[in-house]
Amino acid sequence: GVALSDTMGIIASPVTTIRFEEDDYETACQKVCEIIDANKVLKVVLGLPKHMNGDIGIRGEISRQFRDMLVEERKVEVILWDERLTTVTAQRSMIASNMNRKKRKQMVDTMAAVIILQSYLDSIS
Repeated sequence: GVALSDTMGIIASPVTTIRFEEDDYETACQKVCEIIDANKVLKVVLGLPKHMNGDIGIRGEISRQFRDMLVEERKVEVILWDERLTTVTAQRSMIASNMNRKKRKQMVDTMAAVIILQSYLDSIS
């Protein structure tokens, strides 16, 4: 999922969900770079999946490698941000707003991205 902040860096808003073939992180990186370029992004907050005990597993290592790809491609600052429970939080929020199951499935990753970015923005304000 992708979210962007307003120019003041206060509010995160949903943008899209990037779909790509499993393990095709080059395509994912290219799509993220297009968003970076189109929006003149200077800093990327990338979700870092951690186990509930705080350990970094395989998915977390993939996020670290993806961060390195983005830095190499666009020379932007990339901050890894703990994404534990963001999908659960996004699901609960969408259920509370009576969003139907089909729409929730389409939106969950984008809404999780909003939660990740908003959490980061709140931490620096």
